[in-house]
Amino acid sequence: MATPLTGAFFIGSKRVQSADRFYAVNPETSEKIEPGFSVSSEMDVEQACALANSVFDRYRATSAEERAQLLEAIAENVAALGETAIPRAQSETALPQARLTGELARTCNQLRLFAGELRDGRWQGVRIDPAQPDRTPLPRPDLRLRKIPVGPVAVFGASNFPFAFSVAGGDTAAALAAGCPVVVKAHPAHPGASELVAGAIIEAVKACGLPDGVFSMIAGPSNALGAALVANPHIKAVGFTGSRQGGLALMEIAARRAEPIPVYAEMSSINPVLLLPGALDRRAEALAEAFLNSLTMGVGQFCTNPGLLIAVQGPGLERFIKAAAAGIVHKPAATMLTPGIFANYTSGIARLRDDLHAQAVGAGPEGRGPNCGQAFLFSVSATDFLASPKWAQEVFGPSSVLVHCDNQQQMQAVLEALEGQLTATLQIDDADHALARNLLPILERKAGRILANGWPTGVEVAHAMVHGGPFPATSDGRSTSVGTLSIDRFLRPVCYQDLPSDLLPTVLRS
Repeated sequence: MATPLTGAFFIGSKRVQSADRFYAVNPETSEKIEPGFSVSSEMDVEQACALANSVFDRYRATSAEERAQLLEAIAENVAALGETAIPRAQSETALPQARLTGELARTCNQLRLFAGELRDGRWQGVRIDPAQPDRTPLPRPDLRLRKIPVGPVAVFGASNFPFAFSVAGGDTAAALAAGCPVVVKAHPAHPGASELVAGAIIEAVKACGLPDGVFSMIAGPSNALGAALVANPHIKAVGFTGSRQGGLALMEIAARRAEPIPVYAEMSSINPVLLLPGALDRRAEALAEAFLNSLTMGVGQFCTNPGLLIAVQGPGLERFIKAAAAGIVHKPAATMLTPGIFANYTSGIARLRDDLHAQAVGAGPEGRGPNCGQAFLFSVSATDFLASPKWAQEVFGPSSVLVHCDNQQQMQAVLEALEGQLTATLQIDDADHALARNLLPILERKAGRILANGWPTGVEVAHAMVHGGPFPATSDGRSTSVGTLSIDRFLRPVCYQDLPSDLLPTVLRS
């Protein structure tokens, strides 16, 4: 699997080169990295999508076992890339080796998890209502339901996860499991890692004897390329992880099509953490330490970063603030994923700093190299928070805002004012259960995952996981992008009424 980088993209198994080139940038030095990578054209997008559409019926007719074997073959090939792909991803993202090693393993594990889900069979959603010919006043027909794949799916690689939310990430795994061919738009920040993983997928498709065109990958730095992919009439659904601006733009394109399609976009979340009084009284200092660890993990570049703390004024909160202020000065700045992400983070911090109502609780040391994200913790009263929408806007990086409330009613008002979130966290003690019980109905309306005495960073890949939430956390709060339930995004129900048994899909036969 130690294939050298060629700078190509893939239309099916064909490696395509173009004269127009773009380069990855090492965020630690801001220097470009060889080799140059070919830029796909809108004609390339059309060819990849048309090829995916041409093999859709053949691919969706494969058995669950055949698709499970494909996912396992992809996992095996991707795992074998470690010695090549991890160093390349390090140079393209500045993420540490340990993080990338774990992420590569997670990518393989989620592929294998979907293989198990396919063999389990419940993903098909089978429902059978046998005929009741003697029912009065009208007989009931024989009704049988299963879910089928929607068609070719466009997947956008994410900047902050070069493996797990990228070319062979959860969206790709779910779509392939559902029986949908996939066309990936590789993220331009890590084209080398993307090419390596795409090659591993292509080899697995070949080895499993599946049609050429089940997988393609286009590449390039322009937004127009992604827009063309979503607008292509062969594409029937979209998986996206990124900014709110990017997600909304893709949703608008999809809605304007002659045949509108769903865009499953994970976009924006500040993941409120509620520090309840009993928990603060008993462990304020420990909570401050754990919070700072979560805040600065991965330079704050997680969609589940704890960007908002909410607490009621009191001695426990004062202890928390003191401990957080003392601890944040020991959290060194580190290189962010791209110069663009760093620039956006810097402008977001400036926006908060310039507010006359903002109080700086503390800051980490400044970075010495380019693109280094410095940790910040701001404090604002609930009254000022409710008066200005800026405090509830995501600043992607290692910063957070502490909202101090006068009472529990004000805490509830702050929660009610929030947009949809991926997560909401309760830091609670036994004495807080009555308050937590009152807050839970609000949290259920606001978030896709509710935690107790944990921290939102870190998303378990499991059957019961929900990595989604009400808008704008995701474009469709009924969905998840992590866990086996994510396969539902790329399936639709079909009912068969009174079909003869030999015409029914095998799974629906008596």
